[in-house]
Amino acid sequence: MDELRNKYLTLIADAGDETALETLRVQAVGKKGEVSLQMRELGRMTPEERQVAGPKLNALKDEINSALAAKKQALSDAALDERLRSEWLDVTLPSRPTRQGTIHPVSQVTEEVTAIFADMGFAVAEGPQVETDWYNFDALNIPGHHPARAEMDTFYMARAEGDDRPPHVLRTHTSPVQIRSMEASGAPTRIICPGRVYRADYDQTHTPMFHQIEGLAIDRDISMANLKWVLEEFFTAFFGTEVKTRFRASHFPFTEPSAEVDIQCSFEGGTVKVGEGDDWLEVLGSGMVHPHVLKSAGVDPAQWQGFAFGMGIDRIAMLKYGIPDLRAFFDSDLRWLRHYGFAALDVPTLHGGLSR
Repeated sequence: MDELRNKYLTLIADAGDETALETLRVQAVGKKGEVSLQMRELGRMTPEERQVAGPKLNALKDEINSALAAKKQALSDAALDERLRSEWLDVTLPSRPTRQGTIHPVSQVTEEVTAIFADMGFAVAEGPQVETDWYNFDALNIPGHHPARAEMDTFYMARAEGDDRPPHVLRTHTSPVQIRSMEASGAPTRIICPGRVYRADYDQTHTPMFHQIEGLAIDRDISMANLKWVLEEFFTAFFGTEVKTRFRASHFPFTEPSAEVDIQCSFEGGTVKVGEGDDWLEVLGSGMVHPHVLKSAGVDPAQWQGFAFGMGIDRIAMLKYGIPDLRAFFDSDLRWLRHYGFAALDVPTLHGGLSR
């Protein structure tokens, strides 16, 4: 029995692969293996002989099975080590972690602003980004000599030679949406018009393409007092603190009277803090809709009046989240979003569902 033990333990130790190992298993402990055949002889032995031979054969079988299992694990480990040395991809490693997607700050702020004005009863209106000269300028009481109509400020669409149609432009504001909305629905109306606009400008606070939101409310007895209330309610909700506003007389072709609107703030430590301090920061233009604009949209100025306002979505996003350069929204590595804490919001979006 010792001879049998030494024989198979030596052969198992020298086995070069799992095929050879399986052959040895069959030869030793298979149904017709040498150890199995000797165990069949136990029935022919006397009880005294069985008491001696039986435990020895069981121990031998267990020892051979343990040696087979150990050798099989060793061969498997060796095969894996060889694969790891020869293959460039280790499939046993866990996958790289995937980062959760984020909402771009402009999209996030657009959703926030829309939700706030929706609570005040404003519907969302949209229009084309390529506009006719009439909707972009004439209907808004902007005269032909106004600087905004110059090619140095506005992107005009190319025309083939002999094409005498009126000029088309990349809209310079979302005000044309106000005209189109009043043409379609008349008065009374209460809308906001968010969207992309285009102007030939580029510096720390200007980009050729940016985002604007305008508001329009038309009824029979709307006044500047209603405008001031709406804006203060908006800024308080948007910045999460009570925000006072200051109106300064100004001039816009499409409103009369017109006002620049400042919000209360402080400039401390190189940062702007909205809603506190004794300083003021200009954030938007506004006023009562000019009678000529109402007429252009088919609304009788003798019966209806209202206010309009417009602000840059990108700029109020910069204020709220402390982003110093407007160009960072469009030409920077998107990893900077994490620096400013932007992540998916579980809030309703314009397009339905959650903004994940």
